[in-house]
Order: sequence, then structure tokens, then C-alpha cells
Amino acid sequence: MKKKNSIIFFGTPDFAVKSLDAIYSNFNIQSVVTTPDRKSGRGQKLNESDVKKYAQKQNLNILQPDNLKDEGFINEVKKLDPDLIIVVAFRKIPKEIFSIPKYGTINLHASLLPNYRGAAPINWCLINNETKTGVTTFFINEKIDQGDILLQEELIISNEDDFGLLYNKLSKVGAKLLVKTIKKVFSNNLNPSKQYIDTEIKLAPKLNSENTRIDWNKPVNNIIGQVKGLSPKPGAWTKIRNGKDVIRMKILKAKGKEIESLQDKITGKIVIENGELHIYSTYGVINCLIIQMENKRQMSAKELINGMKFDEKSHVY
Repeated sequence: MKKKNSIIFFGTPDFAVKSLDAIYSNFNIQSVVTTPDRKSGRGQKLNESDVKKYAQKQNLNILQPDNLKDEGFINEVKKLDPDLIIVVAFRKIPKEIFSIPKYGTINLHASLLPNYRGAAPINWCLINNETKTGVTTFFINEKIDQGDILLQEELIISNEDDFGLLYNKLSKVGAKLLVKTIKKVFSNNLNPSKQYIDTEIKLAPKLNSENTRIDWNKPVNNIIGQVKGLSPKPGAWTKIRNGKDVIRMKILKAKGKEIESLQDKITGKIVIENGELHIYSTYGVINCLIIQMENKRQMSAKELINGMKFDEKSHVY
């Protein structure tokens, strides 16, 4: 016999594990849906998702469909007859699935919707130098991140936050908000609100090699925001030309200083000063603190300076 208020959880990365753990501690989870195991690395080792690893430890039923529209998978979900589906950091859920539960399907999104809809909300909040962000729970519909909002929780972004730190903070805040949301949904104690659509809404598109590359003609604050928003991964990157060598480099931590007159400086020029790696932008100077050269480990800029000679014409672009 099916237990009351049953849930199926959809999720993949470690961000979703915090939510799964909180839900598991408070509700009845029928099954966990996650991505199939993937081969990666030189040895083509089979890797399991973080959500699968957690679900195995708790002896939860696990489903790993290749195709969410597969008839066999849809029938399996229908047979489980969940009262609610919860989605955290997963791919788009088709209507054939999200329309099954009695109470609907709820998604946790790591921004204050309607701002930062899309694949990379945490990154873009930092890239755009926002002072606050948060998490939102909403009912999934056929439009990505545009369903009716249930609850939101704000979080102030500190000066020290980079993507890694903010990711961890929001995963914890989001887990608590989900539990609160689920309790209210099961007790019919929520009033969903439509998302207001505005032309000024900021979006969070998928990261790629173009929008993660540093533009040294941008203001210092923009460059520092980009470094924070992409650290520790995927990393804000640039190319160094040093003599005949051209090397790709990620900047993972940096400080910036605006300088009013840079007429005697060349944008992109590398200057070693007092054991520090400085790069001149059009509007100021970036002091690189932690970097990562292509196919190398992370290191301090001092380590790079000690192991690499820079000529007078060394520059980034």
C-alpha cells in the first residue's frame, strides 16, 4: 500500500544532495531519478552522480532513464503514483512526467525568479556584481523557469563570495525552503503567484568558451565579477603571449584597482611588481592571486612568477 504524501525526487549534482537529504529526513521518498552513469577521464571510468551515491547509502529506489519521454519510464512513474515530484538541478521535465502527481511538480531554482532564469543563475549573479540573490520554489510548467512561484528566500552576497562559496550557501538555504514549501503544499497552505514578465529581466544563459573569456577592455569591477562568478569552475580565462609561447590561463582569484589615466599603459600588458602578477585592463589593473595554467594545477601567482620568466612584451588577450 502506498504511503501518504509520497515524493519522487529528480536531481544530479551535489547541489541537489542537500535538498534530497532534507526531504528524506522529513518525508516519504518513493524513488530517486538521476542521470545514467557516465564514462569519463583517461581510463573511461564509470562515474555515478552525487545524488545516486547518496540514494544508494539510504537504500532508496533509483531510476536512471536515458530518455525522460521513454514510454517505459513514464509508465513506471505512473505506477508509483507520486503525490508530488521535486526537481533540483536536473534537465527539463516533459509534461508527460510533471503532470502526473496530484499536487504537481516543484522545482528549486537558485535565484530570485523571475530574474536569472536559465542554466547558470549563481554564476551570473556574481558576474553581474549583484548584492543579493536567493532561491525560489515554483510549479513546473512547459516554459523553463516560468511556472507559478511558491516561496522565496533572499541571501546577501558577501564581498568574499565566489561561485563555490555561494553555491554551497544556496544549496543549504534551498534545502530548508523546499521542506517548508512541501509542508505547505501538502497542507494546502500556499497561494502560488504568477511570474511578472519584464523586458528588464536578467537571464542566466549556459556558460561557454565565449562568455567565460575575459575582455580586458571592460571596467575592472566587471572583470573581478567575472573571476568570482566562475571560480573555482569553469574559470574566467585569457590567453598569455610570452615570447613565442601562447598559453591559456584561468584567473581564479584577483583584486582590482581602477586607475584614471592609463595612457602610458597597454591594455593586456603583464607587469611583475613586488612579486605580484599585474595585468593592465583599459580602466585599471588586475592583481592576479590564484591562477591555473592549461592542464596544470591551481597555484598562487607567486608560484607562477617563480617558475616562469616573462619578457617585456608579455601580454594577455
